[in-house]
Amino acid sequence: MGGGDTGSNKAKSEPNVVPLCDILLVLLIIFMVITPMVQKGANVKLPETMNYQEQPEPGEMTEVTLKRDGTIYLDNKLVEAADLVGKIQAILEDAQDSESKVLLKADINLEYGKVVDLMNLIKDAEIEVIGLVTEQGTSEE
Repeated sequence: MGGGDTGSNKAKSEPNVVPLCDILLVLLIIFMVITPMVQKGANVKLPETMNYQEQPEPGEMTEVTLKRDGTIYLDNKLVEAADLVGKIQAILEDAQDSESKVLLKADINLEYGKVVDLMNLIKDAEIEVIGLVTEQGTSEE
């Protein structure tokens, strides 16, 4: 009987995708666990506030970070205080925004005067709005 050979002698032509699915699920779980732990930007301990508001996405605004040791980062790049005004103005000219806004992240352990000095530098760059970034506080009293 010739043409109707449907026995188990034929080799399967489709690949076995079960091991591939297992690997993909493991990778997905790893990325889901690691992604929230990845911190973007310079590492500073921010002050906490009880009146927390949603912040814009970091990519939408220029970000200035002042670390505990006094180093200043502009969009995650180390800058000197003397160069800060010119670099902010250059970024804002490229962006062509109608309203100049900057997010300021400062370490909780800094002296108040250092933060004010940095705010004055930012104001010298003709920035209209400075947003202070904080962490959401806990309700412990």
